[in-house]
Amino acid sequence: MRTFGVEEELLLVDATTLEPLPAGEQAVAQAGGLREHPAPTGHRLTTELQQEQIEVDCPPQTTLAGQLAAIRTGRALADAVAVRVGGRVVALPTAPGHVAPHIAHQRRAQLVERRFGLTAREQLTCGFHVHVAVGSRDEGVAVLDRIRVWLPVLLALSANSPYWNGADSGYASYRYQAWSRWPTAGPPDLFGSAAAYDRHREDLLDSGVPLDEGMLYFDARLSEHQPTLEVRVADVCLEAEHAAVLAVLVRALVEQSARDWRAGVPAPAVCASVLRAWTWQASHTGAEGRLVSPVTRVLGPAADVVAELLGVVHPVLAEHGEAEQVESVVAAVLRHGSGARRQHEAHRSGGGLRGVVRLAVDATHGTPPGA
Repeated sequence: MRTFGVEEELLLVDATTLEPLPAGEQAVAQAGGLREHPAPTGHRLTTELQQEQIEVDCPPQTTLAGQLAAIRTGRALADAVAVRVGGRVVALPTAPGHVAPHIAHQRRAQLVERRFGLTAREQLTCGFHVHVAVGSRDEGVAVLDRIRVWLPVLLALSANSPYWNGADSGYASYRYQAWSRWPTAGPPDLFGSAAAYDRHREDLLDSGVPLDEGMLYFDARLSEHQPTLEVRVADVCLEAEHAAVLAVLVRALVEQSARDWRAGVPAPAVCASVLRAWTWQASHTGAEGRLVSPVTRVLGPAADVVAELLGVVHPVLAEHGEAEQVESVVAAVLRHGSGARRQHEAHRSGGGLRGVVRLAVDATHGTPPGA
């Protein structure tokens, strides 16, 4: 059973006004060394590009139940340090209202701002990253070649960012659109081998455009620091259970793809520019509209395309005893909508953008509606 862990980027807001709060560095500094040394639970809290963010790095898990508990614990730890500086953390990929983010003071963040200007200064986005253990770089690239066509479906299921700078963006995941401004962001190429992946990596670094390997912002990539494949395409999810299920889907997709590779099943031959169009569609409509099917390569109802994904990973989910719970949560997302729809409903109910953030506070920390 492959281990898998998650990183959640969370938005820091003022506990009273619910406006973005530029105190992430202060909060993490007061966290008792959780940046350099993990908590007893194995969690780490770190800063991000903007001071309005806190990142939670959760320890690796082997089960859905363990992953759900780890995500809930991480959110609670981050919220506890946020409270010390007058804030709360919320699982919002973008700030719904008007905001002028504050670049962190760390040297690297300052270098990023000087190099990338407005792209960096406006980049207040919170993603959800899933790390899955792989046995080698060869296996990792083989898996990457096979999962890449399913990454848009994962984005659609996570879509949770309809508002940007005080306006309805018209997208279910506007975070993905904002993130795509980076020169190295987007769908990975079809590599064919670890050597080809490494050549591509070196060509990008030799260009001098990215500052370092940490800025190779592919939707999925090999980790630079641990033996994992990192899937980075998703929005951070409102509810911990949705996040845990998404992580389990990624782990199952990695395992099934590794099996296909060992069995000699070829990777789907879809070029990155076509895959970018598929991902744009997922960002636009989320799980409520139409998605491009990796099977037929044409648009179809999102529910049908998600069913194709579940069909691919069902054998692995069943082996792990997780199929029923995963399929139940996914069905609920398809029936009731992802975070994007819930944000729209909160806004339409009369709460406005403040109501959207209030919804996020409650959903992030599992507070029942009306409690």
